[in-house]
Amino acid sequence: MSTTVAVVGGGYGGVTAAKALDEFADVVLIEPRDAFVHNVAILRHLVDPGWSGRLFFPYDRLLARGKVVHDRAVAVDAGGVALGSGDRVPADYIVLATGSRYPFPAKVEETIAAEAADTLRDAHTALAAATRVLLLGAGPVGLELAGEIKAVWPDTAVTIVDPAPDILGATALPDELRAEVRRQLDEAGVELVLGTALTADPPHEPGRGGEFTVTTRSGRQLSADIWFRCHGVVPATEYLGGGLAAALDEKGALRVGPDLRVPGHAGVFAIGDVTAIPEAKMAKAAEQQAAVVAANIRTLVEGGTDLATYSPSSPGIALPLGPHGGASYNETVGVLGAEATSKIKGTSLRVESYLELLSLDR
Repeated sequence: MSTTVAVVGGGYGGVTAAKALDEFADVVLIEPRDAFVHNVAILRHLVDPGWSGRLFFPYDRLLARGKVVHDRAVAVDAGGVALGSGDRVPADYIVLATGSRYPFPAKVEETIAAEAADTLRDAHTALAAATRVLLLGAGPVGLELAGEIKAVWPDTAVTIVDPAPDILGATALPDELRAEVRRQLDEAGVELVLGTALTADPPHEPGRGGEFTVTTRSGRQLSADIWFRCHGVVPATEYLGGGLAAALDEKGALRVGPDLRVPGHAGVFAIGDVTAIPEAKMAKAAEQQAAVVAANIRTLVEGGTDLATYSPSSPGIALPLGPHGGASYNETVGVLGAEATSKIKGTSLRVESYLELLSLDR
């Protein structure tokens, strides 16, 4: 008898798992979006709409045997997935890969690629007209967006506000990396206002043009023409109820065992941003977890019991500040500067890797 695997979510982890599982199982990839969104490139697209052809990719060629169902999961149990349309996908195994939500522009809410592109284009128009930009959050998104803005509009004033005392928050990254990023931001003219927050959000929606003045808790007034929220990641697990809800932690993330199964659910696995695994939520980690899950489901299908385990990656980051700036770190090579970071990620934003994954490179 054939084995059906439902993969819920078509982001980085979901498409990696679905493609690997497609080799030996009947895969149903459940994803409401009509195209894969290469979120790694979305901030580049915001400042350069010419990147639109490298941001939204069709799912049509991902699976050779399985299928993609463009619908939203509304409930999951051990036997399958209930969809928003009222249909149900029965499954022998389930992989939860719905990722996370993040404020615009790091992620878009629209499920239709053309509509998402319109939203980004409108924000680009407003951003291009601005002379002063306020970014709330000095984590990777805020820093990367500042670098992208300065690379295209070097005379635009960019200010980043964050209540943390230093950039990159409480991440376990070395001071040497932070120092290199701060040096490049200072050289580009980005102002960091750290150790304080705003007393209230700006009056306009993020990404909409319009002059405003806000006040920090330390009493400083800041004026800008546009602002973006660059913090606030939330696991996309709101559709989980019943026994699966019992596996959620206080932040709404799913606890998983070393084999990436949800405790108490032998046929349900979870990967990527939905998990409570204590490591940075990055595309690379989701893809590595997807490989472990695909191998474990194959083992179970073949009657085996010796499952592979996943070990969280050591702290690391590749943080581009525009196409030619940025800094990177991993414990093997240490801190790398702008030139190396540009080669690793900044110039291409790894577009080629995802064209290959989605079988669009030929």
